[in-house]
Amino acid sequence: AVIGAQWGDEGKGKIVDWLAERADVVVRFQGGHNAGHTLVVGESVYKLSLLPSGIVRGTPSVIGNGVVLDPWALKVEVEKLRGQG
Repeated sequence: AVIGAQWGDEGKGKIVDWLAERADVVVRFQGGHNAGHTLVVGESVYKLSLLPSGIVRGTPSVIGNGVVLDPWALKVEVEKLRGQG
């Protein structure tokens, strides 16, 4: 688990991305699409808000029941990610 002090941009995403490469499953357990995270994998840049960051590494990823899910925002994010390959 990665836990922050709720101070905003603490660099949690970099740690989660590093762990996601080694994890069996990545779960986003709370939050909404207002807080995003940017991942750089090779030369590709991914900006996610609802999808767990493990998805860009091919790690099975789960959106938990504590996530405030906007279905339209999720649809846009999935389509954008698909467009990136």
